[in-house]
Amino acid sequence: MGELTGNAVEGTLYWVAPDEFARIRSLAMPAVARARLFADLARLNVLYMIARAGSGHIGSSFSSMELVTWLHLEEMRDGDVYFSSKGHDAPGLYAVLTALGRLPADLMHRFRKLGGLPGHPDVGTPGMVANTGSLGMGISKAKGMVFANRLKGGKSPRIFVMLGDGELQEGQIWESLVSAANRGYDEITAIVDHNKLQSDTFVQQVSDLGDLEAKFRAFGWHVARVDGHDLPGIVAALDAIRGVRKPKLVIADTIKGKGVSFMEHVAMESDAELYRFHSGAPQAADYTRAAQEIMDRVNRILREARQTELTLETVERPVTAPPAQAPERLIPAYSEALLKVAAEDKRVVALDADLMLDCGLIPFKAKLPERFVECGIAEMDMVSQAGAMARKGLVPVCHSFACFLATRANEQIYNNATERSKVVYLAALAGLLPGGPGHSHQSVRDIAALAGTPGLTLVQPSCAAEVEPLVRWALEANEGSTYLRFVSIPVAVPYALPANYRVEPGKGWIAKDSGRDLVVIAYGPTMATEAWHALDRAGGGRLVILPWLNRVDAAWLAEVTRDAKTVVTVDDHYVEGGQGVVLGAALQAQHFGGRVLHLGVDRIPSCGANDEVLADHGLDAAGIARAIGG
Repeated sequence: MGELTGNAVEGTLYWVAPDEFARIRSLAMPAVARARLFADLARLNVLYMIARAGSGHIGSSFSSMELVTWLHLEEMRDGDVYFSSKGHDAPGLYAVLTALGRLPADLMHRFRKLGGLPGHPDVGTPGMVANTGSLGMGISKAKGMVFANRLKGGKSPRIFVMLGDGELQEGQIWESLVSAANRGYDEITAIVDHNKLQSDTFVQQVSDLGDLEAKFRAFGWHVARVDGHDLPGIVAALDAIRGVRKPKLVIADTIKGKGVSFMEHVAMESDAELYRFHSGAPQAADYTRAAQEIMDRVNRILREARQTELTLETVERPVTAPPAQAPERLIPAYSEALLKVAAEDKRVVALDADLMLDCGLIPFKAKLPERFVECGIAEMDMVSQAGAMARKGLVPVCHSFACFLATRANEQIYNNATERSKVVYLAALAGLLPGGPGHSHQSVRDIAALAGTPGLTLVQPSCAAEVEPLVRWALEANEGSTYLRFVSIPVAVPYALPANYRVEPGKGWIAKDSGRDLVVIAYGPTMATEAWHALDRAGGGRLVILPWLNRVDAAWLAEVTRDAKTVVTVDDHYVEGGQGVVLGAALQAQHFGGRVLHLGVDRIPSCGANDEVLADHGLDAAGIARAIGG
């Protein structure tokens, strides 16, 4: 670590220590001017955290920065509560709380690392009063807090909750409004970070929100509107609503990426469809350019105020070594397979829940726009639409993250099943990894949530070559519905799909055969790869990959485990309700006489770098080998 003022150097990361924030707060200047400087210093730390971690959300952290800064510096009093419902702005909140000494400063250097600051808010972190989950929960949680506070008696503190405007597409938001007004919960002030974009593109292009002011007023809320970057305006708006005896909503018109000119969404090219800085870490040159722009602006203001320029701490940007083996990416393979089948079958349509990029749907939308339906952040609505489409003879494919699709729309998926409608569900970001976003995005209970749905087959490919055969089976051969579970991160798989591979429901394939006493059964590239390497550590064995998550062919299972003394199942999921439970029951029915060991996630997933998370759960190669040896 070192200190530096002046020009930013590519390859170097810059951060502001709490003492420097304290100096800024002590300056003899108006509160609004101090807050403006404070917000920019916090932006520097947001950039630092995300660049060091290699992932995070810059755009929405920057768009809400003035609001979060003013609330914590000047507006909130003892007992008042703030939390974010949208969650992507967590780095901004962490930066503010660290600057105020409410979070240990060392945690900032471990954003999205094990034991550090999780990618989304979690109550295990000091200052967090609620977890962010699937979007839409914030106002409901605020109502619960108000009820509890009033029941306990005494003064009921104010509760400020930050919402995203794309989040307003979730039905729970609108369910939560009426009773808040009917109960007179004037302690609640909801703020909409109205930056006009959601994860993929403009809200207006996905599902236009219309007249937000009129809509919230119609539900009995007091509504104010303000420029979310105009601090005097924010102050005036908060002053004006302070005595209002209704739940309050502030629509804050903001700019995604505010504070760095080329990151602001208003700087997007006129023909650009996707905003570049929603998620992920900036490239080295972009980071340096952004940090320099903020540093120059802060130092200019300090010079004009006849104050000492900014002092920054420095650290070299982490360098990631290239992988020894080229990793495989399954989502691009899915994108290609879907397009192939859709070109052959005009009944195939794709529905998306605001995750077009992550689910590989950009090529589909470009080539078949008439068969693409953008549903926005509304998984339940999407799945029910798909069920009706299926009843009309189409073959709909619903796309979202596994953590939202399997659980948020669980009842709708079941309803489709009871109508015997054939719907295919593409669930991306499945499993324990990536570990950086935290447990709100680590889908490790979706198999259990869906396994009992009648007529629904759960399938997961373990390498890119297995993708197209399974996609074709789901769309063409399977008469019922299919849940296609996909790992989204690149994985350097050490095995290859057999040349004679055929899709046979309930049957898998042998990926490694270096011994018959020990049989390990796994699925998906993450766990199958770790199991492969674990067998090398354990002295050999047979690795069987079974893509079928809720069904198994009894005769096939008996054959692949015939000489085994130990069978180990490895789930990229909670042990309870995972594939291992299905296999265990089948082995018991066959009176298997050896040892059966079930490995998988056995507690709320930890947040951190991928290798840290696997090791922490004992699901890396070393951990699996230890368990086998035990």
